[in-house]
Order: sequence, then C-alpha cells, then structure tokens
Amino acid sequence: MAGGKLIIFSAPSGSGKTTIVRHLLKQPELNLAFSVSATTRASRGEEVDGQHYYFLSLDTFKNHIKSDDFLEWEEVYRDCFYGTLKSEVERLWAEGKNVIFDIDVVGGLRIKKKFPKETLAVFVKPPSVDELKIRLKKRSTESEDKINMRVAKASVELATAPQFDTIIKNYDLDVALKEAEQLVADFIAKE
Repeated sequence: MAGGKLIIFSAPSGSGKTTIVRHLLKQPELNLAFSVSATTRASRGEEVDGQHYYFLSLDTFKNHIKSDDFLEWEEVYRDCFYGTLKSEVERLWAEGKNVIFDIDVVGGLRIKKKFPKETLAVFVKPPSVDELKIRLKKRSTESEDKINMRVAKASVELATAPQFDTIIKNYDLDVALKEAEQLVADFIAKE
C-alpha cells in the first residue's frame, strides 16, 4: 500500500472528533476523503451502510480478519468489532486523496505504527469525563448502560493521549476547529 497522507483523529466518544473531521472534510484545499470503517454493531438512527460505516455481520467480519483484509481491527466491546479495510484506504489513495479517519485510539495507534511517516495522529481531549457523559446523553442514541461503558472506557483512552503526535483540547469548538485545520494543512504540505 502506498499513496497519500493518513490523518487520524481519535478520542473517547463525545470528545468532538466527528465534528472536527466533518469540518475538515469541507475544506477543499486539504483534499481529504473519509475512511469508512467496518463494524458489527447495528446502525443508529439515520446511519447509512457504506457512508457512515460498513455494517457487517459478526461472521463476515471474522472472515475478513482471517483473510487479512484489515489495516487494523479491534473488538471494542464483546462481539462488537470495528476495523479499517485495506481496500477502503487503497480506493481513496487511488482517487488521489489524503485519507482522514475518525477512529478509536487503539486503531489509530496501530495505523500510526504501520505508516509512521505518512500519518498524523491527533488525539482530541474533552474538557472532562463528566462533560463526556453529558454530551453522550444529549445524543439520545444509546442506553444508560452503553453510555456508562463508554465513560468507563474514556479514562483508559485518555491515558493514551501522549502516544499521539499532537493533542487538541476541545474546550472551545471554534478554537479546536481552527487548530485542527492548521495542523492538517501543515502536515499535508510536508514532503
């Protein structure tokens, strides 16, 4: 696999990484394309297969693992897998794009390890774990149990922040968006 740059945004759920990634995708000068992850979880709300995620059955996902079709994958929760298909990144690189990821911390660090020079790994830090819980509840997309699982996982994820190339503190969204835009533009400009 060879191609453009890889831009990773990782953070605990509710940190604002998806909002930042959506903003960056709207900046034409960055020449970004979104890497759609595969997952075994059910779609939420208005999510569309192939646009938000590739929704796969557990058996199909495991067959892709056996065939070494993933750039990275992880069982995030029991029987809930997420991963990046190699074919997705190859497709976007073939279009001449830089690939941007909205991905969990373990997957982000795995990609960074495989492509250290081509990858900018950004960790988005929330104001606090309490603020994360408030944001997750406002989404109204998950049960209280799922929210509590995500909040418990957040502490572990926050501890990985120093392993990333840079940390954006998302205390003020406008500031975080500007910082992300500058970081990505500078990285893409590097040869």
